[in-house]
Amino acid sequence: MTPTEYLTDNDRISPDMITGFFVGWPHPPTPEKLIETMAGSYRRVWAVRDGKVVGYINAISDGVLNAFIPWLEVHPDHQDEGIGTELVHRMVALLDGMYAIDLCCDPELFPYYEKLGFITFGGAGLRFPAAIHS
Repeated sequence: MTPTEYLTDNDRISPDMITGFFVGWPHPPTPEKLIETMAGSYRRVWAVRDGKVVGYINAISDGVLNAFIPWLEVHPDHQDEGIGTELVHRMVALLDGMYAIDLCCDPELFPYYEKLGFITFGGAGLRFPAAIHS
C-alpha cells in the first residue's frame, strides 16, 4: 500500500483530487468550496494517497485558548485504516497549548472520539444549507 502523506497547507490540493466525500449530504459542498473552507481554517490537515485526498480535518480558533473542529472525514474506501485517528492526533498536536478543543458529532460517533481522549457533552447549532452553494 502506498503511504499516506499528510499536508498542512492547500498548495498541493486541487479540486480533481477530491471525490466521494460528504456521503449522504443532500447538497454537498463542491471540491472548490471544501478547498476554500480549508484555506480559511486556522489549521488543516489533508491526507493524500496516490494523488487523491483520502481524508481531511480542519480547526477554527481564536488562536489563543479555544479551537473547534468542524470537519473530519475519511473517504469511504479508506475508512478503518487509521487515517481518521492520525488526522485527529496531528490536529491536536497542531493545537497544542489550547485550553479547549471541541467538536460536535452524531451520538454514534461518541465512542470513537472518547477513545481519542475527548469527552462528550451537550451542544446545539443552526444550519443554513444555502451557504454551502454560495
